[in-house]
Amino acid sequence: MKYSKQPLDYSEILDLLESRGLIIRDRNKAIECLKVVSYFRLDNYFHPMESDKVQHIFKPGSTFDNAMDLYRFDCDLRELIFTAIQAVEIALRSKMIHHISLQYGAFWFTDVSLFRDANIHHKCMEQIRQELKRTREEFIIEHSAKYSEPEFPPVWKTLEVTSFGTLSKLFCNFADNKIKKRIAREFNLPQHLVLESWIKSAVVLRNYLAHHSRVWNRKFPIKPQMTTPLRGNWVIPPVGNYDKLYSQLCYLQYLLNVIRPCNNFSFRLKVLLTEHLNVDTSAMGFPGNWLDEPLWR
Repeated sequence: MKYSKQPLDYSEILDLLESRGLIIRDRNKAIECLKVVSYFRLDNYFHPMESDKVQHIFKPGSTFDNAMDLYRFDCDLRELIFTAIQAVEIALRSKMIHHISLQYGAFWFTDVSLFRDANIHHKCMEQIRQELKRTREEFIIEHSAKYSEPEFPPVWKTLEVTSFGTLSKLFCNFADNKIKKRIAREFNLPQHLVLESWIKSAVVLRNYLAHHSRVWNRKFPIKPQMTTPLRGNWVIPPVGNYDKLYSQLCYLQYLLNVIRPCNNFSFRLKVLLTEHLNVDTSAMGFPGNWLDEPLWR
C-alpha cells in the first residue's frame, strides 16, 4: 500500500478530531497546544479514549483537554524518574571506580582478560573512545594535553564521561562476581544478578526519557527482577505486569532509599498522581493496593 496522507494545518487537525467525536472546548487553546506539541506525539494520549482503534472513533465524552492533561502528567513523571536514574547512575559509577580500581588498578576497564565477552568489551572500548573525543570536560582535555600514555585516562576520569549504557555493559560483562556482589550489597541487594537486572532496565528507561518518549501506558522490553526477597522495604510479589512502569518505579525507590535515605521520590510521585486524577494507574501496572506495600508506606 502506498502512503497517501498529506500534512494538515492545525485547524484541519482539529476538524478531523471533532469529526471522530473528540470534544474540543477551546479551539484557540488547542491550536496553541499543537504549536508546541506535535499531533503525532500527542496522538499517544488520544488512544485510550478511542472506542474504535482502527477508525479512531472516540468514546462519548472524550476531550482534547484530557489528552493534554495526560501529556503533562507524562512530562512531569519523566522529570521525576530522570532525577532518580541520575542518582542511581552516579552511585553505580562511584562504587565501580572505588571497588574495582582498588583490586585491579587505574586502567582495569582496558584489560579484556577481566571481562567475560571480548566482543562486548571491544564495543565498549570503541564507545569510550568516541565519548572521550566528544567530551569538553576540562579534566579530560587537561589530561590529554599533559599525558600521551596510556591511551586512556585513568578510570576515575574516564568513567565520568562514559554513558550509562556503556557503564552498564562494563559492569554486567565484568567477570569478577565477588566484587560485583560487594557492590550489590552496598545497594542493600543480596547478589549482583538483581543489580544487573535493574541496571539494564534503568538504561532502557533512561533512553526513553532522553528521547522524551511516553512512559505512561508503555510496555518495556526488559523486565526487572522483582521476586528475589530483599532486606529493605520492598513489595510483596507477584507485582503483576513486570513489563509496565510500576516495576521500574519500585526498584528506583528501593535504590534511592539506600543512596538518599531522605529522598522525596515517593512523596512527589503520590502528589503527581493526586494532581492528575484522570490518570489510569493500572495502565502503568500499579496494583490496587500499591500504597499498602512496605516500599511506599
